[in-house]
Amino acid sequence: MVFDYTLIGLVILFVWLAVISFLLYKNMAHYNRMTNGVNEKSLKSVLESLLTSSNQSKKDIETLYKYYDKLEKDSLLHIQKLGLLRFNPFKDTGGDQSFILSLTDKNNSGVIISALYSRSGTRWYAKRVANGKGVEHVLSAEEEKALKAGEKI
Repeated sequence: MVFDYTLIGLVILFVWLAVISFLLYKNMAHYNRMTNGVNEKSLKSVLESLLTSSNQSKKDIETLYKYYDKLEKDSLLHIQKLGLLRFNPFKDTGGDQSFILSLTDKNNSGVIISALYSRSGTRWYAKRVANGKGVEHVLSAEEEKALKAGEKI
């Protein structure tokens, strides 16, 4: 009976030793893969350089987010809407030779350019627009149509 307990204890010890050896081998293989190519540096210095690189990357990403936010705010002021309307202002001439071009930003602020064609020549007009309304001059019905046509784009 003593022999049976000793044999069972040795088998359990052998299995335990095999499991511990396998886990140690796995850890050593992982350690060797991590330190592969590291000759003069210790693992501590490698980990410190990785941590420094990670912190620098976080700072760079933060800087890029701030730059992106600034670009996004600035882009609201760029021309985003383009409206073009051809029309005939005078009933005695044929064709839609006259046109209105609206160039506005996100807030419908910008400029409207009108070209009125007649037999004697073409006249050009420009009006400043702020928030969809004429600044110095009231917008005509055609100019308002051109402004609304730019909103659909």
